[in-house]
Amino acid sequence: MKACGRVVIVVCHQPDDSPTDDLFTREQVREMISATLLDEDIMDANIVMVEDCEGDEEWVDKVLEAADRPEEAMVWSGNEQVRELFEAHGTAIKKIVPVPGIDGMDLRRWIKKDDGEWRKKVPSGTRRVVQGAGYGSV
Repeated sequence: MKACGRVVIVVCHQPDDSPTDDLFTREQVREMISATLLDEDIMDANIVMVEDCEGDEEWVDKVLEAADRPEEAMVWSGNEQVRELFEAHGTAIKKIVPVPGIDGMDLRRWIKKDDGEWRKKVPSGTRRVVQGAGYGSV
């Protein structure tokens, strides 16, 4: 946030809002992000939801539209394909470097089997939402 000033967190989701391989609905993901930002006293980030679509160019346009098409947009992502799409569009990109020991696939696997390891790796706001979704206890 210090590097960008205005931050828009874009959450992409499937059209029907059913849980996916990620275990959580789009609203649960929004709640996790909101709770974590609130716990960290971060009030100036916007969270927007973008429905996934077939075409890559259409999806890039949807994401930029959801962020109010900032002139100096910079997309931060840990996903190489996402970075390539935005770079091809002419949008500045920044690679998010993974945090050692924290991997989304591992976290989802640990949450699903209720392995307590996940609790050590996520912020308290996320733990509360995960518990509310019926996975494990805080």
